[in-house]
Amino acid sequence: MSETPPCPECDCAYTYEDGALLVCPECAHEWNPELPAPGARVYKDANGNVLQDGDMVTIIKDLKVKGTSKVAKVGTKVRINRLIDEDHDIDCKIDGIGAMKLKTEFVKKA
Repeated sequence: MSETPPCPECDCAYTYEDGALLVCPECAHEWNPELPAPGARVYKDANGNVLQDGDMVTIIKDLKVKGTSKVAKVGTKVRINRLIDEDHDIDCKIDGIGAMKLKTEFVKKA
C-alpha cells in the first residue's frame, strides 16, 4: 500500500484516497495532491510559462554581473539549479561567469 502525505490542515497521518482526492478523517479536509498547495508560490518566466527546478531557460536581456566587468549575454542557456523565494528567484550557474541568481522576468523557458 502506498504512503499518503499528512493533512496540510491538521497534520493528521491517517489520510486516505477518494478517487483523485486525498481526505483527512479528522478535519474532513479534501485536496488534490497534483495541484500546488494554496499559498505556494508559482514561478513564471517572461512569457508566463511555469518554471520548475531543473528546467533550461534562455536569458532575454544582456545582464551586467555586479562587481565585475562580465556580462551575461542574450541567448545564453542556463539550467535552473533551484527556485528560491527571494528577490532574485533563480539560483543557477552560468558558464564563464559562475554561480549567479537571476530574476524570472529576464528569462524564457527553452
